[in-house]
Amino acid sequence: MLILLFWTFLKIGILSFGGGYAMIPAIEHEVESQGWMTAEQFADAVTLSGMAPGPLATNCAIYIGDWMLGLPGAAAALLGMVMPSSVLIVAVARFFFRIRTHRTVKSVFYGLRPVVAAMVVVAALRQGFTYFQQDWLTWKTAVSAGIFGFALLGLTRYRMHPLSVILLCALVGVAIYG
Repeated sequence: MLILLFWTFLKIGILSFGGGYAMIPAIEHEVESQGWMTAEQFADAVTLSGMAPGPLATNCAIYIGDWMLGLPGAAAALLGMVMPSSVLIVAVARFFFRIRTHRTVKSVFYGLRPVVAAMVVVAALRQGFTYFQQDWLTWKTAVSAGIFGFALLGLTRYRMHPLSVILLCALVGVAIYG
């Protein structure tokens, strides 16, 4: 099982890019196809991983590894997740520094940005509405949409600190759902 955890997160680490939120759909697919967690358990894992300091995908890997096999599982998942990017960044950094201003390189990155944004949106929608799959249009969905709207407005229009938005939304969640 340790090798399977390592291999699963190594594969995710090699094949996924775009940051933690963009990697969540790949992690979710692997975790659910292996039967390691339910969709609800995975949503809780992502929520807790997002609240912890550090990169989301790495935190999620550690959480899932710990969920499966304790500390050895967490270590295997962590190693699998970070090894590809660590090796790759060292290898590419020297080369990329020399070609970073090349027109084709800039064009590739402009083309990748919308893909990464789409992956983040998919992860956000799955995460935000995981609990409401049976009856999609309920009062809980409306409250979640309201909390989302408040968070979006607070972060963009009023430039509130993300920690303040997280705490306020958590308090609203406790008041309404608790």
